[in-house]
Amino acid sequence: MSTDPPTTAASVPWSLDPDEPAGDRRFLAIGDLTLESGAVLPGVVVAYETWGRLNERADNAVLVEHALTGDSHVVGPAGPGHPTAGWWEGLIGPGAPVDSDRYFVIATNVLGGCRGTTGPSSPAPDGRPWGSRFPRVTIRDQVAAEAAVADLLGIDRWAAVLGGSMGGMRALEWAVSHPDRVARCLVLASTAASTADQVAWCQTQILAIRQDPDFAGGDYYGGPTPDAGLGLARRIAHLTYRSESEISSRFGRRLQAGDPPREDGGRFAVESYLDHHAHKLTGRFDANSYLVLTEAMNSHDVGRGRGGVAQALRAVTARTVIASVDSDRCYPPRLSVGLAGVLPRARWVSISSSQGHDGFLTEPDQVGAILRDALEG
Repeated sequence: MSTDPPTTAASVPWSLDPDEPAGDRRFLAIGDLTLESGAVLPGVVVAYETWGRLNERADNAVLVEHALTGDSHVVGPAGPGHPTAGWWEGLIGPGAPVDSDRYFVIATNVLGGCRGTTGPSSPAPDGRPWGSRFPRVTIRDQVAAEAAVADLLGIDRWAAVLGGSMGGMRALEWAVSHPDRVARCLVLASTAASTADQVAWCQTQILAIRQDPDFAGGDYYGGPTPDAGLGLARRIAHLTYRSESEISSRFGRRLQAGDPPREDGGRFAVESYLDHHAHKLTGRFDANSYLVLTEAMNSHDVGRGRGGVAQALRAVTARTVIASVDSDRCYPPRLSVGLAGVLPRARWVSISSSQGHDGFLTEPDQVGAILRDALEG
């Protein structure tokens, strides 16, 4: 990882928690941000990580966009500032599909997140966490924050913007809203606009958190956290991330090893699996950020105010690759096929996986080949 930020970077010593180590993260103060709603979010700070170096022409920069509960730590071990290892291990680095010997790779933590970028748990101007006062943000607002980061880093045009799921939403929004700033775009397991089915699944997760008594209307900082609600939201989401066939073949009706018999309170193995993923998330993620980002995903529609999706996509000039996962029930392949059919200069590819939506994370060989081809083809 490069240790020297570009001279144009306005790094600031800020993080979510003054006691939380920064790790490999850096921080940019981008100033006040006017949101799509017209509200102004003051003093926005964005956390980011980089690999490689920006060349003299500043034309080798690649932006990597994370999904809902990801962050800027795309590759690398868990450690200070990073509760988990990178979520796309092996895909960035010297000689990797996104080759840091060739590209300057940057990943930001999304606006509204909880790993260093301004979000609900960040201090508001009065010094208290934003909590329930944090404004709603959209995918477009998140891209606006990233555009401000690019400006500060001296990046006028991305060699590529790429991401999956919520990250794919931002990648596509970049190509639509800033066509002159994106040379290539890779959208994995995502969509041009959230569907009614996706919004419905998201609503159940939102309600699970909001109805937790410890949620306290969003102002729970300093008290019990709504772990039960966030854990339930994660269980619901995880079922959409995996395919029915994988869950059935993997667990069947087996009971969890080591648990008492079912009649004495023992769990099915699949229940233990969901409990495990719920516990992992509640230990590292803020419930308010989960709400803010989920609602941002619900807001996603590249055609809003632009004459519809098809009209908006006609503005895209980037060479675009749209990738779907053949077993994805969260973002079905038909959405990707339709998107590629409307986009100019686009092609569709399929990732073969039994693991559903998470295939864009769990199939590194296939995804790596797609990344390499998208960047070099």
